[in-house]
Amino acid sequence: MTDLAQEALLPRDEIDRDYTARLTATPEEFTRIIDRYASESAAARRLPGTRLDLPYAGEGGPCLDLFGTAPGAARPLFVFIHGGYWRALSKNESAFMAPMLAEHGIATAAIDYSLAPAAGMTRIVGELREALAWLWHNAESLGIDRNRIVVGGSSAGGHLAAMLLSPGWQKQHDLPEDAVAGALPVSGLFELAPIAASHVQEWMQLTEQEVADFSPLRHLPAGGRVTLAMAERETAGFHRQSRVYAKALAGAGVSVRLLEIPDRNHFDVILTLLDPQSTLSRALLELFGD
Repeated sequence: MTDLAQEALLPRDEIDRDYTARLTATPEEFTRIIDRYASESAAARRLPGTRLDLPYAGEGGPCLDLFGTAPGAARPLFVFIHGGYWRALSKNESAFMAPMLAEHGIATAAIDYSLAPAAGMTRIVGELREALAWLWHNAESLGIDRNRIVVGGSSAGGHLAAMLLSPGWQKQHDLPEDAVAGALPVSGLFELAPIAASHVQEWMQLTEQEVADFSPLRHLPAGGRVTLAMAERETAGFHRQSRVYAKALAGAGVSVRLLEIPDRNHFDVILTLLDPQSTLSRALLELFGD
């Protein structure tokens, strides 16, 4: 059991306080931030080469949107996974960084996945793995450089990005272990035991097996490049999660950086990707070697 897993033994009210992201923003701030996710993502859909609602798991299944590709080019790809504690938001609020990346010759994929409580963690993680495999196997026709795929996400999306980085699942999808070249989990969750003991369990209904199988801290990659980021005004639980995961990755031989973005909360930190000169944007571009 990891040190973070021991937090599941704390009183419920303490766990909830540490993992209630909404405490970092007023209701008015939260609404304004989520609205900006949507408006900036709507603007991104006007990018040349945009392809919407591409089914990655067969007809009728979840879809992804692709931005910033170009005819005859094989562009690096940023795969972005939205947060929302696995039960909210969608790809429609998840493409706001695409114009900035397109300016640097990088494509963006915004991924939809089934949401809780209708879907549990096993299904959600399985869908994200299908999405990555679909992008990798169809890279040539999509205009993607399959050797330069970086995954990232915010909050629950940071957890899911880390699960794509974890080893052991790739063979089932006929992928190499290094199908993910780098990762940018922002405000992520890397040990699920305290989450299963919190208010989040009301809609996630995590089993003991799912906590064991889908806690990235228990499934560390053997290599790669990872930049972890968190907002200065995160709750204490989110800070601990990123710090402990960064230490574990370094111990496993992974090239890892941990950034704390000043003057930001859990929700608006990811919006700094709109600014190409922001710390987070520069860190993302560096994962591509730019």
